[in-house]
Amino acid sequence: MTRDLPGGGGANGDDDASTKRPTTSTDALLTSASPLFSDSSTERRIPRRWVVSWALWDWGGAAFNAVITTFVFTVYLTGSLFVDPALVAARDAETDLNGPAHAAVTAAEAPLSSGLGWGLAIAGVIVALLAPVLGQRTDGSGRRKLWLGINTGVVVVVTALMFLVVGEPSYFLLGVALVAIGTVFYEIATVNYNAMLVQVSTPKTVGRVSGFGWGAGYLGGIVLLLIVYFGLVTDNPDGTGGFLHASQDAGLNIRIIALIAALWTLVFSLPVLISVPEMAKNARTPRVGFFASYAVLVRDIGRLWKESRNTVLFLIASALFRDGLVGVFTFGGILAQGTFGFSSGQVIIFAIAANVVAGVSTLISGRFDDRYGPKPVIVTALVGLVVAGLAVFFLHDGGATAFWVGGLVLCLFVGPAQSASRTFLTRVTPVGREGEVFGLYATTGRAVSFLAPLLFATFVAVGGAQYWGILGIVLVLAIGLGLLIPVKAPRSVRLG
Repeated sequence: MTRDLPGGGGANGDDDASTKRPTTSTDALLTSASPLFSDSSTERRIPRRWVVSWALWDWGGAAFNAVITTFVFTVYLTGSLFVDPALVAARDAETDLNGPAHAAVTAAEAPLSSGLGWGLAIAGVIVALLAPVLGQRTDGSGRRKLWLGINTGVVVVVTALMFLVVGEPSYFLLGVALVAIGTVFYEIATVNYNAMLVQVSTPKTVGRVSGFGWGAGYLGGIVLLLIVYFGLVTDNPDGTGGFLHASQDAGLNIRIIALIAALWTLVFSLPVLISVPEMAKNARTPRVGFFASYAVLVRDIGRLWKESRNTVLFLIASALFRDGLVGVFTFGGILAQGTFGFSSGQVIIFAIAANVVAGVSTLISGRFDDRYGPKPVIVTALVGLVVAGLAVFFLHDGGATAFWVGGLVLCLFVGPAQSASRTFLTRVTPVGREGEVFGLYATTGRAVSFLAPLLFATFVAVGGAQYWGILGIVLVLAIGLGLLIPVKAPRSVRLG
């Protein structure tokens, strides 16, 4: 017999207040999120298998998020295999680690990091242009799960194609292009996935369900990283990688990891597509053209600005510092190898530790959030991130120890900032506007998702070395912190 999660609110939101007033342009954003936050007294029960199936997508998404874009494939793509082999041979023959050949390889790796940053920046611009409209149109059409499946399928195919990125300079652009394309479709898939939260939770369980999915993502990343580390990355005396003894020539072991990541994503994305029913078509959402959808979005933001300016200010501030938080993880592994001398195996070990630290600190920070409110948690976390980021920058010559300390301190603050940001928005959102505002929360975050990669690439290009990119990420965090300071903190917790 199916075990259910208790909750409240009508399944179809028939008694939502919005059905008792004329339709306005704001209804375009009050899609299927409205039933979740309605004031209905009718109880509904969510099958546990829906919740588990939904969270498993996040578990599977860790393959692209942690393995491809953060700690394995992008690290491989910006490493010495994609530098002129003559420079690498000269470095390997040089005994002085501070000699000119080592410096030449380091200088040659900087444009690789910059190139990847530009590729991710372009992907961010595309996501910012497409995600709001595509999310709005799938809400109205009742095809959210269909498009989640299509976008996830593209991510699987693109990830598998990364096997073709041989460790040679001529394949670098192919690698960047595949990462950028995968990022676009992964981010759009995430919009649909996050929107499905309202289908697998109720006002009483939304926090727990959301946290369960978040935790599944962290845990899935740890498990997969352990598998690929011991199976394919650890160095063997015969020059192969892991207990599978995969050849490391031309990055074969890393390319095999791309195939494993594709399979991992495919397997764990299937449950949500099979078990969770498709959303009902939202007749209240106006059917407008692609470009007209942006006009609807602008009108809704204008209305929210008049009614709750504090909420809009927080959306802007959080969009910036959340992009900086993503940048910490996206470029952390690249910096670990390129600037602080980590091997591929050491990067993965650091990644596992980083996920553990981020997960534990996020759970602990919830207590401080409940006691002191979300704003002090966010401000403390952002200050800690800026200070730790600057420390990593100035200690770039400190080797692995400096990055272990500074990097883990950065991870200590990432999770709490992300978690408290969500609860802050819950508490400042006008009653009855939750669905709209959380839609804008996703939209504003995507709108600036190119900023951290762009500034990382710009600072690397200007500074001439990879570690200068740290300042680009710190700058995004600092600007977000500055915009957050004048935002008024919620006075009390809003209970569903």
